Amino acid sequence: MEDLSSAAILSALKTSPTVPQTLTEKIVQQHSVGLPKNKFVKSGDYVTLSPYRCMTHDNSWPVATKFLSIGASEINDKNQIVMTLDHDVQNKSETNLKKYRQIEEFAKKQGVAFYPAGRGIGHQIMVEEGYAWPGTLAVASDSHSNMYGGVGCLGTPVVRTDAASIWATSKTWWQIPPICKVTFTGTMPKGVTGKDVIVALCGLFSKDEVLNHAIEFTGSEETMKSLAVDDRLAIANMTTEWGALTGLFPIDETLQRWLRYKATEAAMCNESTGGKTQSQFNHQRLDELFANQLSADRGAKYSKSLHLNLTSLSPYVSGPNSVKVATPLHDLAAQNIKIDKAYLVSCTNSRASDLAAAAKVFKDAAGRNGGRVPEIANGVNFYIAAASSLEQAAAEASGDWQTMLEAGAQPLPAGCGPCIGLGTGLLESGEVGISASNRNFKGRMGSTEAKAYLASPEVVAASALRGKITGPGRYEQPQGWSGVIRGEGDGIKEEERMIPKEEAFEKVISQLDSMIQVGEEEIIGSEQATEEDSQMTEVLPGFPERVEGEIVFCDADNINTDGIYPGKYTYQDDVTTEMMAEVCMSNYDKAFASTVREGDILVAGFNFGCGSSREQAATALLAKKIPLVIAGSFGNIFSRNSINNALMGVEVPKLVQRLREAFSSNKLEVSQQDITEPDRNKQSLDSPPPAPQAIPAQEKLMTRRTGWKLMWDVRKSKVEVQEGDSGAKWSQKVGELPPNVQEIIARGGLEKWVKKQIEGSKQGTYSSG
Repeated sequence: MEDLSSAAILSALKTSPTVPQTLTEKIVQQHSVGLPKNKFVKSGDYVTLSPYRCMTHDNSWPVATKFLSIGASEINDKNQIVMTLDHDVQNKSETNLKKYRQIEEFAKKQGVAFYPAGRGIGHQIMVEEGYAWPGTLAVASDSHSNMYGGVGCLGTPVVRTDAASIWATSKTWWQIPPICKVTFTGTMPKGVTGKDVIVALCGLFSKDEVLNHAIEFTGSEETMKSLAVDDRLAIANMTTEWGALTGLFPIDETLQRWLRYKATEAAMCNESTGGKTQSQFNHQRLDELFANQLSADRGAKYSKSLHLNLTSLSPYVSGPNSVKVATPLHDLAAQNIKIDKAYLVSCTNSRASDLAAAAKVFKDAAGRNGGRVPEIANGVNFYIAAASSLEQAAAEASGDWQTMLEAGAQPLPAGCGPCIGLGTGLLESGEVGISASNRNFKGRMGSTEAKAYLASPEVVAASALRGKITGPGRYEQPQGWSGVIRGEGDGIKEEERMIPKEEAFEKVISQLDSMIQVGEEEIIGSEQATEEDSQMTEVLPGFPERVEGEIVFCDADNINTDGIYPGKYTYQDDVTTEMMAEVCMSNYDKAFASTVREGDILVAGFNFGCGSSREQAATALLAKKIPLVIAGSFGNIFSRNSINNALMGVEVPKLVQRLREAFSSNKLEVSQQDITEPDRNKQSLDSPPPAPQAIPAQEKLMTRRTGWKLMWDVRKSKVEVQEGDSGAKWSQKVGELPPNVQEIIARGGLEKWVKKQIEGSKQGTYSSG
């Protein structure tokens, strides 16, 4: 650093021509519309998104119904939309077949990409057909769209209203989540798979560390080479169960090799069909991708960092009935847990490589058995379904599919099936199952009285063969192994850290910037020193510049959507607005209705609105005439439904802390009181059950009128709190509510906003943002 003069350092302060961005932020930047000039998006920003692709599956008909009900008639960008049939493909009832026909006819009429039942699971189709393209953003009306991150495509779920909005206008809104960097070190040991990695992550970091975060996986070139693309797809897929909204891998050499293979395969197929086969994969397109390859900037800011040493990892099993319980296979195998059913199904682990790994268990056993493939254990049913028809064809060509059939496996059509509790082979009361799928919540795969475990394909196959949870014996523990190495930070020892000169210089600049800001705050006050205060948010005409009222405090974390709006009313179409107001929050506190008054500001704890995706959780609060909800944090789907239904929400963790300090000195304890977990798929196909509700151990008042007043200044992006008549008064910056979101709320929600957009397009005044 000797050659860096003080003048050079000072000249660099506050003069960076661009803002360092994460890979997530860079991809979002490219797909945001209507951004102000020179605006660099960052975590926390609300943006209007135009996704590269949007996929819907069996829920395409409900989306179409919503699409038509808002006045739309033609999909705005036909190339943007993909429809697949994959969830209930075993159901041959006239009702389901009619729905499938309606979806197919609608797709063909609209001229969009359509894949019928039996072609495969939508997420796999998105990847193998190249719709999930590296460096782009793709969404789906299904929570496992995170999987696209395995090929460097930022994938995230949307609700049905969002999907209808994208069909009609090509756009929806999104708030960029906090971004967590997960650094892998070491390399994958023999016998350890991508499934083991994500099962271990879910169990080792089980305290909601990445809840509602975007995740970026990274590591050295050697480390990342040890993670094949199929491993990455499994890991990204189950970041959903880990609690994250995205799980993004870099566009690196491993991915490049996979893409080149796909392009060569496509070219050969095209040649063999006389040029009749079209593919997203071609070498010219890849040349352009790699020439303009996106990667995170040095100095990009992450909300947190975690690390996991892959070398220290062994095979893991999840469960029973929870992804947060993960046990090394060696420990679980010693318990001699007998199984009744085994499943090699789902978009997580049913690709050709997974089927090959499972078949190898039987082939190896055949090698020790005179060449005869052994049958699965007596009393065990083993179900297999490929992720797609193409993956099944590849498994058939290699002989892997036939090997498992010879062993006694029962084939199912390519689709979701047992993974979501539909079709053949569901778990019955008292049974134990082990699956290579992604969810093992109670009742998800059948009876609530059954036990479900998750594991890699080879562990599932070995367990089916032996009749109990066990592995194929491929894992070799490294010498000197003493446990899994993981924790916060990047996991690199300081003495081993090599920092390039440029990075060291940037670090010095960043530290000096922080020192200057601290000094400014001490001299002239933090409010004047903060740059954001000088950047006022534009407030649309007619939108309230301020929202104020008395704080009503519901002192509990993890209040789920069933606590906000009871499930028994969710599918009743005749519930009046007055009735919604009366039952609002009744599963949490029956006294809520009589305690809260019109215009009150509701403040709750952390992860407010977790659980199922019912929109009435937001509309019930509006029916109660609550103009603003504040929480330590919100469940992601509730946040989306709130804005989509014109309910305003702000996260202010400090306020929750101050209220607890003032009104409760009791520590929080976990209670399952008033919590209703999803029953199979009746509440939501795609929402995991909520975390246990946390309430004050001795606090009797569930809903408290505090006497505190709050004012939210929308223009200044700031809240001011008056702690009672004679208490302290303080203010804090909060997230910006930009004009694009104000417009949705002012219109009365996303559906009405879309209607206005459609009207504008007919009149030639279509809005870009």
